[in-house]
Amino acid sequence: MRENKHSKIAILGGGITGLTAAYCLAQRGHEITLYEKESHLGGLASGFKESHWDWPLERAYHHLFATDSDILDFAREIGFGDIFFQSPTTSSLYKMGGKYSSYPLDTPLDFLTFPLLSPIDKIRAGSTLAFLKLSPFISLFEKYSARSFLQKTMGEGVWKIMWQELFRKKYGKYAGNILATFIWARIKKRTKSLGYIKGGFQTFIDYLEKKNTDLGVIIKKGQGIDDVIQDKGIFRLGAKTYDVVISTLPTTIMAKVTKNLFSTSYLERFSKLKYLHAVNLIIESKTPLLEKGYWLNICTPEIPIMVLAQHTNFIDKKYYGGNHVLYIGNYVDKDDNLLKMDDSELLSYFLPHLKRINPKYEILNTKYYAFKAPWAQPIFDKDFTENKPNFITPITNFFIANLDMTYPYDRGTNYAVKLGKDVSQIVINAST
Repeated sequence: MRENKHSKIAILGGGITGLTAAYCLAQRGHEITLYEKESHLGGLASGFKESHWDWPLERAYHHLFATDSDILDFAREIGFGDIFFQSPTTSSLYKMGGKYSSYPLDTPLDFLTFPLLSPIDKIRAGSTLAFLKLSPFISLFEKYSARSFLQKTMGEGVWKIMWQELFRKKYGKYAGNILATFIWARIKKRTKSLGYIKGGFQTFIDYLEKKNTDLGVIIKKGQGIDDVIQDKGIFRLGAKTYDVVISTLPTTIMAKVTKNLFSTSYLERFSKLKYLHAVNLIIESKTPLLEKGYWLNICTPEIPIMVLAQHTNFIDKKYYGGNHVLYIGNYVDKDDNLLKMDDSELLSYFLPHLKRINPKYEILNTKYYAFKAPWAQPIFDKDFTENKPNFITPITNFFIANLDMTYPYDRGTNYAVKLGKDVSQIVINAST
């Protein structure tokens, strides 16, 4: 990129990564245009609002961890102070003797009193968890699958009871191929204290949008990009030209948009990446499914649900018209029937399973909302580590910063901010 304080930069995608990069680059005097195909910004963190709610609600469950320093520091940097923390209960559901029971596993005491493991199993599992919590990232984790690592360190019994069903629910047919880096990152990052944003994550998105527009960033909502071409070092997006392009689009979409820009051999690497799609059903009801607890992992195979998140056991129901809000979360393969069901069909499908957990659960006068997101869960296997995108591409001044690059961590708003800041610094460094 030529040394020019006022380089013209196009950012593809109006999620938190794109908004963060736009802000950082606009502060340095660059002319930024951000393109978002949807009518709203925020990507997977965006919210929607019913007329009887005070706060918007995320389309997919969201919270922060106390260790999410990137978004917390960035919020302070831009003057956003409406983030608060509390410690809701998280549990796992098991079936014992024909009866469903949930057990919290938030603290060492919870783990010691967990009735499904023997004392020896608890010692082995506890030692491994402590090692993972304290260990830095090491290449050893990429040499083992999570399954083989946990079987070797914790034992077969612990794997079957604590982990097997969680991996099946999260990764489906790919569960046995997931690298041990995933379990390291999961244990390393988690905290009992969880954060949320006053007014919902959409409030943060709206605030960041205004900070960008105040800096002169042009934000084009409802305007996606179908093709990127380059001519004599200048990028052409429709009738507009730019010195630099940053793509925050999902890798699959980015590959389609750049088919006339990159070589076939470069784009073929991305075809080796595998993903699952997210299906979230939100139920707003007068009574809660879960009387206590925010998060419930479903560790029993006969209930086809990955996680239940009783949002209003975390955030006060007064912000949602006094009603209770429940998320039903699943990741599914591209051919799964859940992707073909509408809202009412999903409710009919899940309701008998919810009544297994709480036979008294009622959905009279219930509202429900289904949201589906493609490519929501990358498969962290060996193909992924060898073929995932990087910031730098073979085309000078075309950069990538998307949520595949959060590996080995799970996707989230913290890493969306980190990606935005990192790619903007790379662009700044390339201009000097």
